[in-house]
Amino acid sequence: MNVLLLYPQFPKSFWSFEKTLALVGRKAMLPPLGLVTVAAILPQTWEYKLVDRNIRTVTEAEWDWADMVILSAMIVQKEDLLSQIREAKRRNKSVAVGGPYPTALPEDAAEAGADFLILDEGEITLPLFVAAIEQGQRRGTFRANGEKPDVTGTPIPRFDLLEFDAYAEMSVQFSRGCPFQCEFCDIIVLYGRKPRTKSPAQLIAELDRLYELGWRRSIFMVDDNFIGNKRNVKLFLKELLPWMVAHEYPFSFATEASVDLAQDQELMEQMVACNFGAVFLGIETPDEASLTLTQKHQNTRDSLSDAVLAITRTGLRVMAGFIIGFDGEAKGAGDRIVQFVEQTSIPTALFSMLQALPDTALWHRLIKEDRLRSRSANINQTTLMNFVPTRPLEDIAGEYVDAFWRLYEPSAFLDRTYRHYRLLGEATYPKKIRTREISGNSKRVTWVAIRALLTIAWRQGVVRSTRWKFWWNLSQMLKYNPGGVSSYLSVCAQIEHFLEYRTIVKEQIEAQVAAFLAEEARLQAETLAGAKMEATIAATAEV
Repeated sequence: MNVLLLYPQFPKSFWSFEKTLALVGRKAMLPPLGLVTVAAILPQTWEYKLVDRNIRTVTEAEWDWADMVILSAMIVQKEDLLSQIREAKRRNKSVAVGGPYPTALPEDAAEAGADFLILDEGEITLPLFVAAIEQGQRRGTFRANGEKPDVTGTPIPRFDLLEFDAYAEMSVQFSRGCPFQCEFCDIIVLYGRKPRTKSPAQLIAELDRLYELGWRRSIFMVDDNFIGNKRNVKLFLKELLPWMVAHEYPFSFATEASVDLAQDQELMEQMVACNFGAVFLGIETPDEASLTLTQKHQNTRDSLSDAVLAITRTGLRVMAGFIIGFDGEAKGAGDRIVQFVEQTSIPTALFSMLQALPDTALWHRLIKEDRLRSRSANINQTTLMNFVPTRPLEDIAGEYVDAFWRLYEPSAFLDRTYRHYRLLGEATYPKKIRTREISGNSKRVTWVAIRALLTIAWRQGVVRSTRWKFWWNLSQMLKYNPGGVSSYLSVCAQIEHFLEYRTIVKEQIEAQVAAFLAEEARLQAETLAGAKMEATIAATAEV
């Protein structure tokens, strides 16, 4: 069987970085790890081709070649997923879908025409799908019914199907699940609260495969909480270190973790020793009352600013996520988030309005309270909240737009980036590691890299008002943290994306607020007119 694996487009988003990626000739940040894992689980007697629509379109030859089309998507990819299902059916192809979005809202894919719904985790449901195909079935829905697979049996993903040159980073996964119970999070709904991990040998075999295929750049551990099972993470890092030394540090790593990482110095130092350079933290808000209400208790046990500082000073660049719109939130939440980001010098701060995602605890609570405005959810930064908040929606949206605009004002962003990298330069533990990385496995200087550097220097150091700040900061970096200059400039380049994206956020959110207020005014006018009509009828009846 010829199987076309199709990955839908993402809309322009916080993480899309189109203008930044264009500087270095890349088309997307990360590849579709889920689909190449699916290709490894399905029969290897089948033939596979993969098309990531974030880097190119499907050719007519590929459509003609395919006997079946398999798609996977997250909620943010909703529009293109449904469009590609319809296109495949127009071409009389058998269509199977899976992934987080179809698992959460399977009726959407079914209504679009999907023949097979392969839901939950593929290690369990893909064999059921294969058995149905072998029995000649042409439709079906396959669910795990609460069972969670042992991921130590997951095969090495089919990385060979990817177009390596198109991606800025590679993806691998060590664990699934998270031990916490944040009310708004769908990870524990999809993957459970008991983190399941691959074995150290298993993940190192994946790195061996990537090394064999020629990958020599950054790898993102896509775990939603890499340190959810600290014992197993430490065992893995213990075996990863000699592998990295033997291969002369061919990769750098980044991942996501809970804020309690700051309380485990041994673990942070292990990560730095293995060439982890960055970590994404779900901080959400500096408002402790909101954290408690949303059951993110792990963020209330210690000072969040101290945690960020401890992680940075160990040698890990911090990226962080923030949310506005929690129940009971006091006025000025946007200002407090900006102040926290500035205080902690976090360069890359993901900022969104709260969304009630399908089947989360927040989703179910809002349904009971009759506050869910829409059962569709979108975690993109250009979408209004899909529920009725406890303070006026227009106030939250106004604070959100204002804060987003200030966070990505070029001068403020460059200043935070510089201060963050000066802190990284003060970290004593990783200096030996960083030196080894540079001397033992130095990156080749290419024309693409030179052109990117010249473009950044021209735009930020000549054309814009940041010119003096750019050159002063760079001179100080060369003096105090020369080993971090390359990474520092790559983060500075993110402003090429955010300059455009903050305008998109402002325009789209303000347009949605205007439409929302107009609809509210219309409904109020109808209610008032109805009340007047009833009063008139009552008065007439009395006469």
